[in-house]
Amino acid sequence: MAAMLDEKIKQQVRGIFQGLKYPVEVLFFGSEDKERCMYCGETRQLLEEVTALSDLLTLKVYDIDQDAATAARYKIDGAPGFVLLGSEDGRQLDYGIRFKGIPAGHEFTSLINDLLLVSQRESNLSAETREFLRSLKSPVHLQVFVTPTCPYCPRAVVLAHQMALESALVEAEMVEAMEFPELADRFEVSGVPQTTINMGAGTVVGAAPEQQLVEEIRLALEKSTVQ
Repeated sequence: MAAMLDEKIKQQVRGIFQGLKYPVEVLFFGSEDKERCMYCGETRQLLEEVTALSDLLTLKVYDIDQDAATAARYKIDGAPGFVLLGSEDGRQLDYGIRFKGIPAGHEFTSLINDLLLVSQRESNLSAETREFLRSLKSPVHLQVFVTPTCPYCPRAVVLAHQMALESALVEAEMVEAMEFPELADRFEVSGVPQTTINMGAGTVVGAAPEQQLVEEIRLALEKSTVQ
């Protein structure tokens, strides 16, 4: 298979990766079943090419069926899927940052930004947002539905992942809507980006500013408490 990244892009990414600080492990879960996972090969190749651009990045490859226990451990329930982990003294640091589907097109930006995010271990969120996340008493699950051609989607994905990095109670997942149409239909995704909060307790359409997403999470949690 031909290289997915040309030399110009590789040089740009190498420059960005000068900002990497701590090691990052990428755990990829794929499938040999082409009908089940049309873009597994391309997703794996993309991750191989990206992680080869820095000694601080490593890639581990698993089969979602043969390694079902490992997939379940990291809450990966669809292929292609992958998780970004921090690494410290041989320990894995799971911040709840997940991808479901290939990070192609504009979502390549999300992948690169998230690798920096996990490596630097700094969310860069506002003090108000951090205070809100520290006050959480129950889990928050964010699913950000995207398409490769959406220029606004990376902002929504990275914001959700920033929140996951900041709080152990937040898990956030990019979902490529066209690769997982049943999931997109379940949550009535009609435009992207769409951030679904706690399996439909709340929904944000568009690349919402940080404070707006905080308010929508707050409302979704209140709704869950009332129910």
